[in-house]
Amino acid sequence: MKRLSIILLFCLLGMTTFAQGSKTLDLKEITSGKFRPEGIQGVVPMADGEHYTQMNTDGTQIVKYSFKTGQQVEVLFDVTKARECTFKKIDGYAFSPDESKLLIRTETQPIYRHSYTAVHYLYTIKRNLVEKLSDGGPQQAPVFSPDGNMVAFVRDNNIFLVKILYGNSESQVTEDGKINEVLNGIPDWVYEEEFSFSRALEFSPDNTMLAFIRFDESKVPSYSFPLFAGQAPHYSELENYPGAYTYKYPKTGETNSKVSVHTFDIKSKVTRKMKLPLDTDGYIPRIRFTKNTNKLAIMTLNRHQNRFDMYFGDPRSTICKLILRDESPYYINENIFDNIVFYTEHFSFISEKDGYAHLYWYSMGGNLVKQVTKGNYEVKRFIGWDSISNTFYYESNEESPLRQAVYKIDKKGTKTKLSEKIGTNAAIFSTSMRYYMNTYSSLQTPTIITLNDNNGKVLKTLVTNDKLKTTLAEYNLPQKEFFRFKTSQGTELNGWMIKPASFSTSKKYPVLMYQYSGPGSQEVVDKWGIGGDRGGIGWDAYMASKGYLVICVDGRGTGGRGAEFAKCTYLNLGVKEAQDQVETAKYMAEQPYVDKTRIGIWGWSFGGYMTVMSMSEGTPVFKAGAAVAAVTDWKYYDTIYGERYMRTPQENAEGYKAGSAFTRAANLNGRLLLVHGMADDNVHFQNCAEYSECLVQADKQFDMQIYTNRNHGIYGGNTRFHLFTRLTEFFLTNL
Repeated sequence: MKRLSIILLFCLLGMTTFAQGSKTLDLKEITSGKFRPEGIQGVVPMADGEHYTQMNTDGTQIVKYSFKTGQQVEVLFDVTKARECTFKKIDGYAFSPDESKLLIRTETQPIYRHSYTAVHYLYTIKRNLVEKLSDGGPQQAPVFSPDGNMVAFVRDNNIFLVKILYGNSESQVTEDGKINEVLNGIPDWVYEEEFSFSRALEFSPDNTMLAFIRFDESKVPSYSFPLFAGQAPHYSELENYPGAYTYKYPKTGETNSKVSVHTFDIKSKVTRKMKLPLDTDGYIPRIRFTKNTNKLAIMTLNRHQNRFDMYFGDPRSTICKLILRDESPYYINENIFDNIVFYTEHFSFISEKDGYAHLYWYSMGGNLVKQVTKGNYEVKRFIGWDSISNTFYYESNEESPLRQAVYKIDKKGTKTKLSEKIGTNAAIFSTSMRYYMNTYSSLQTPTIITLNDNNGKVLKTLVTNDKLKTTLAEYNLPQKEFFRFKTSQGTELNGWMIKPASFSTSKKYPVLMYQYSGPGSQEVVDKWGIGGDRGGIGWDAYMASKGYLVICVDGRGTGGRGAEFAKCTYLNLGVKEAQDQVETAKYMAEQPYVDKTRIGIWGWSFGGYMTVMSMSEGTPVFKAGAAVAAVTDWKYYDTIYGERYMRTPQENAEGYKAGSAFTRAANLNGRLLLVHGMADDNVHFQNCAEYSECLVQADKQFDMQIYTNRNHGIYGGNTRFHLFTRLTEFFLTNL
């Protein structure tokens, strides 16, 4: 028997095919987004359970639609018709709980991945009147009180409260907020980035209390990066002397923010600190009021992130009671927090305690009522529970690790698959759970969006992407297909391959491997997109049109296949993942249509790290590689992410050494291009600079492309086109 199984190119799950035209792909068209599919963004289900709202594409209207018919019902807000409206477009909005008012966002200025400041306005729908929320400057993380009569927000790291019934009178709740020292009601950088939230501020259900997390980051080490005048945008004040941006960034093993939970009594103005039994170095990734004013849910993790505790705290007495504990021999996934939904007598929870992510149902007393789902598959998201019919709705990959479907389970335990099309499905349900909007795509099919009832019946098709299909038919496109192979260690891995449109088994092709490979991630999934981000035609497809076979394989450590597969890289990031990319290259080298002397690899972020690690694994299979925005040593990355998978450098010195690109620098084989943005607040340019010095001292030649003032996404002005032109020229020259 051959060491590796025969590739299943044509029969394993299908192939992307379109009617072939004569046009060739153009890089400028790709980076401009010409081939991105149409979608529907910013859907907000309304409280009546029958309607949803959406902002129009030019930001001038908020429109109400029927969940049943998809038809427009009315325009709730129009900048040209609203009274005393001083702005011409909006960036976003939020309803008051009774939906009589809107909080409208303008002049948005991004801070980090999720956070921003903006100038907000109150709009009363019946009065058609716009009023400024505050004259004190832009606001951050605003939230309505449950009765809609107050708005709390953060400005300059302090919490403020606006009382609408008292002429929008504004009062200050906290006084100790200070940049790079204390944050009230908003997370610090590392919490925002790794726990994926931007507001740590909540009203009690009875409108009498505010609860917030306080972050004391005064002892967290600072990181600075240079800022130059630049061009897109241009900072005139930096023309002669560059500036710098300094913020608190805790690297692995360093001091984190000291966190605590506080409550503010709106009437008495008394602030209390919750008596939370938190480890001194523990995390508080979420607070959320339950339906009960006397039960503030406080979610915590220990620093190792292998123990999750949820407490119910009384905001007045400050006493906290442990309600739920979940532990893992590895780590708790960060996606569990927003899958906890509180109902009057129950709450939902997702745990991997049986080896796969499944849905559990608890009483508000913390007693397990039942395990709702079970099997060798993963529940990806809990959608909601219908209290009338006692039915659970969720998304899972039960059909295949490569696919996702929408399901429901009724009170008798009967499971029904609601999404009819095989591929990747995601649902937005109405608040009544009677209808949902389904977004679907597959390897063969660009995005289709439908409105369905809760039995899965299609009521209306909203998006077909027929226009995109017509455009694609004009081009001679490469073909994308799935394959699977077995490594020399006996692990079956899933992959996709993009072939040139004129592919022939009688020719030999160079191979360009793309991957991400980060813990729990998945690149090989049954959804549409030919080598591109956001489901379009991307640079990988462009390289296929230049005559390359483009390959992507999800190695060990990636998601969709249960806890053991995803977490087998624990304490040793980068080792098994690199082995699997080398195995992929060796497998491709055995194929009769591959030129084994011309195999390359590239990736971004963790994928950039994996590019460097794979080229330095010790097996000389790669002729060239490009590492974009790459981590090169985990001692340079943040505490929450790095320690989740590696613990601290002090505890796991051998793991950090084995997972460092520095220790492998002398083993680098093949031509390497390093690409980095100097203003990357996530993966610091330090990673690139220090690794390049390692290569210099190891006498390894390499190429480098640096982008001034660019963050982790490396975009702005002509930057994206320049970046992908640089990558193209590098591989055309070296591969």
